[in-house]
Amino acid sequence: MPFTALSLDHLVLTVADVERSSAFYVRVLGMRRTVFGPDGCRVALGFGRQKINLHPHGGEFSPHARHPEPGSADLCFLVRGPLKAAMAHVRDCGVEIVDGPVPRTGAGGPLLSFYIRDPDGNLVELAVPRD
Repeated sequence: MPFTALSLDHLVLTVADVERSSAFYVRVLGMRRTVFGPDGCRVALGFGRQKINLHPHGGEFSPHARHPEPGSADLCFLVRGPLKAAMAHVRDCGVEIVDGPVPRTGAGGPLLSFYIRDPDGNLVELAVPRD
């Protein structure tokens, strides 16, 4: 094998409303909203050393997935701090918890997770590593 994947740099979410989605991820998950591109029309959400690019449904930037649709993603984010505090914050933001806390297995081992949905209905798992 001449190369191996190193890490995930970014992913793309197709969303119904870029402003509504970016506001949700900033308010609820503490991400950083950035604008980029030659004409400043692209929006990304930064967290750690990764980002999520937001593409407006029907106005996706090429190249893109074969069938981009809002609400078709399942995402898992590792969070820092006690899971109960994260759950309380999410509730204080008016976001319903779909499930959890529940034990799960992540890329690095066991997790304790809970689930919410973003404005497009994407399933968002928030997790802390457990011993």
